[in-house]
Amino acid sequence: MTVEDQIINRVASSPLVSLDFDDYFESYSTVTFDLGEFLFQGLILKEKDFRAEIKGIDWSAYKGKIVRLFCSADAIIPTWAYMLVVSRLVPYTDHIVQGTEKDLEKHLIDKSIKKIDFASFADQKVVVKGCGNIQLREYAYVELSKRLVPIVASLMYGEPCSTVPVYKRRNNPQ
Repeated sequence: MTVEDQIINRVASSPLVSLDFDDYFESYSTVTFDLGEFLFQGLILKEKDFRAEIKGIDWSAYKGKIVRLFCSADAIIPTWAYMLVVSRLVPYTDHIVQGTEKDLEKHLIDKSIKKIDFASFADQKVVVKGCGNIQLREYAYVELSKRLVPIVASLMYGEPCSTVPVYKRRNNPQ
């Protein structure tokens, strides 16, 4: 077989570095804490009753978990109620997210991004893999791009065999 007859895998021999965010996105143990469960007649939060009810909660059940704190009812919850719950949770977890499922997902994405060693991508031609299982993919890719653009030689989206150019560092900024 001559050199001309050989099949050459140009993707494997290219200088591209592939980044698959799914490899970095960790699965975390999450639980919810719904203030709506403590409302009197589903409408208001009575301070004395609320304090008594949360006093009886086994807060150790939240140990090591990421807690999403929210209210499922359409009620005005005083700020101190959120603060009171957090004061009980803090000894057991430092990961408390107030808000929606999307807020929790963003928190998990940010937590995963913080664990990436971006120094390994410095001055590289990076392809961010286009497929995956993350719900808020656009959010994740915006956050990744914010970290990668300042350090990479080029940034692409897709697969090494078929990329969409996103960014290329220029030596002479104009």
